[in-house]
Amino acid sequence: MEKPITIILVSDNHGQTSGLEFLKKTYFGADYFVHCGDAELPNYLMDGFLIVQGNNDGWQQFPQRRIIEAGEHRIYVCHGHRDMFYGRYEMLADRCRELECDIGFFGHSHVPFDRTVKGVRLLNPGSIWHNRDGSQPSYMIVTLRGKDIEVQRMTYIKNKSAS
Repeated sequence: MEKPITIILVSDNHGQTSGLEFLKKTYFGADYFVHCGDAELPNYLMDGFLIVQGNNDGWQQFPQRRIIEAGEHRIYVCHGHRDMFYGRYEMLADRCRELECDIGFFGHSHVPFDRTVKGVRLLNPGSIWHNRDGSQPSYMIVTLRGKDIEVQRMTYIKNKSAS
């Protein structure tokens, strides 16, 4: 049996570094650290993260979108502001399907989301800085085992984290 692939998924820290430092220190053995944009940090502070450009990252040179091939999955990574209107998740699912991706990672809304839409698993970790739905700041641990996709939404509290 293949080794599981672990992805730490984060978005929208808006210049705050403590959450990103926590993730890299806590999950140093993860296979991928994926950031869905709005880091608002210099490139050197994003070392180790596969990041896409958010609507507040205009001065950075991050790509607008990425595709990650991980195990048996193709993952489309975007910020979300250019790939869908808020709440129109089928738009993002259609884009993923066009690109033969079975998973879509996105941010922008600051609201955690985990749902399968049109056969595509769409995941938004929320914001590790401030969630707009009143929940605590959050990130996700995504584990890929063959075709299986396991997702844990995690709460981030500065200098301490709990699920």
